[in-house]
Amino acid sequence: MERLPIDPEKLLAAWNEWERGETTPGRTMATLKTGGLPTLLQQLVEERKAAEE
Repeated sequence: MERLPIDPEKLLAAWNEWERGETTPGRTMATLKTGGLPTLLQQLVEERKAAEE
């Protein structure tokens, strides 16, 4: 199954919906996970490590 490109704006929108109380924590976590947040965070960690070298 091919994944769509990560869209940080959509991830932020999902987070903001949760902060406003519009979605449950479980639904928010599922949306963030399927939206690619773990991959985005991993990329950021790798970029930071590379910049520190």
